[in-house]
Amino acid sequence: MQSNSLTSPALNHMSKSKIFLVSALAILVLSSGVILGKIFFSNNKPDSNVRLVSNTERQDNQKISDSRQTAITRAVAKVSPSIVGINVEEVREIQDPFANFWGNDPFFRQFFGDRGQSGPQKQIVRGLGSGYIISADGYILTNDHVAGNATKISVTLTTGETVSAKLIGSDPNSDVALLKIDKSNLPFLNLGNSDDVIIGEWAIALGNPFGLFEINDKPTVTVGVISATNMKVAADNRRAYKDMIQTDASINSGNSGGPLVNADGDVIGMNTIIYTGGNGSNGSIGVGFAISINRVKKIMEELKANGKIDRSFNVGFNIQGIDERIAKYYNLEDTKGVIVNQVARGGAADDAGLKTEDIIVQANGEPIRNEQDILAVVNDLRAGETLKLKVMRNKSEKEIEIKLKSEKK
Repeated sequence: MQSNSLTSPALNHMSKSKIFLVSALAILVLSSGVILGKIFFSNNKPDSNVRLVSNTERQDNQKISDSRQTAITRAVAKVSPSIVGINVEEVREIQDPFANFWGNDPFFRQFFGDRGQSGPQKQIVRGLGSGYIISADGYILTNDHVAGNATKISVTLTTGETVSAKLIGSDPNSDVALLKIDKSNLPFLNLGNSDDVIIGEWAIALGNPFGLFEINDKPTVTVGVISATNMKVAADNRRAYKDMIQTDASINSGNSGGPLVNADGDVIGMNTIIYTGGNGSNGSIGVGFAISINRVKKIMEELKANGKIDRSFNVGFNIQGIDERIAKYYNLEDTKGVIVNQVARGGAADDAGLKTEDIIVQANGEPIRNEQDILAVVNDLRAGETLKLKVMRNKSEKEIEIKLKSEKK
């Protein structure tokens, strides 16, 4: 019997053949790997249509993306949900231009009837403006000239919902109105401190210019800087604004009542007035004015408590500006101040001792240079308060205090 440790020559030959075959296959595989490696990685030349992004490039791209997120964009994102578009209807009396043209001529009455004989005609006028939510329970601030005389007010939120609003109170002199909608859990803005405003800092105006808010239920944003503070501006015979903030952020028709905010997203003013280029243009030329928010807050609290501000007083005197002719006649050094040209007999000014030809140079501590200055001071007063005047009379300085009595019946 042969030992199991021995093998036949045939088996040895087969073993050697298998070893050779395995070795050959291994060499083939290795060679293939080298060839494939050369195809994909030789000369370190990738496909021209494929580019690998390095970590440095990723970091640079992230820096660019981060740089787009500025204080301005963060403030806009914070503030925008609290901006509203306001649409109003107001009934106005329109005088027919031909009301007195025809008279009682029977010939024309055959064609036009009693046109003009019934007096002014009532007409519904529609308008729009901006506003901003100041409390979670739906209080909204806007301008008096937007909603103060409205018979119907609707407010559009950034959610797309349109709701009716109630006029809580309005003050024509300061041009501030307070509205209320029946909603809860609303986003609202923080009312900042306009005394801390810095000339040259960013100013962001948001609102509904030309009704653009209605397109996608989002406010329009414009950006500029604070150009000046404590400005006095006369808009018409009824209003003379004081403590105004000037900005070059573009403010256009429909922006009235919207907020002017700083880079922190705090409200610093209410957009109200723009200077236009004239010639029928209503567009901004980079000179806009906002009522300072500290002034707005004071008015708002009174409107919330009383619905109006009691300005039912009569100062009892009239004034006019001083031009070169008047200055020369009274031998004045300059044209600063206003001259009293009429004092109502038995009125508050008469009782206080004010005289015609007195020249008012100061009112309640503020210098008076022109008619706008005195109007701004008087418009800010309430019934029961005192108007303190410093006047020049016959080259002598006098102080006069006028007690403003309410004329309510």
